[in-house]
Amino acid sequence: MDADESPDRPLGRSSTPPAWCTAWECCVLITKGYTARTAIRVAAVVGTILSAVNQGSVITSGRFSAVTGLRIATNYLVPFIVASIGYLAPFRRPR
Repeated sequence: MDADESPDRPLGRSSTPPAWCTAWECCVLITKGYTARTAIRVAAVVGTILSAVNQGSVITSGRFSAVTGLRIATNYLVPFIVASIGYLAPFRRPR
C-alpha cells in the first residue's frame, strides 16, 4: 500500500471495502465511491448498449426530449447500482 493510501480510501484504490450489514451501509459505501472503479466500467458498456437499443431511433430521428434524457440517464444508473451491489456482496456480514 502506498504511503498516501489508507484502508478506507474510496474509488477502489487497492483497498477492500469495509464489511457492511444493512442496506444503508451499502448505500453509504456506494456513495463514498468504493465501487466506482468497477461499476463505472460496467455502467458505461451496459448503459451505452441499452441506450442504443431503447432510445437509438428517438435520438437519430431528432425527437430527443427531457424524458429521453431521463431514460438514458436511467440506462446508466441502473447498471451502476447493480454492479456496485454485486461488487459489495462478498463483503456483507450477517447481523
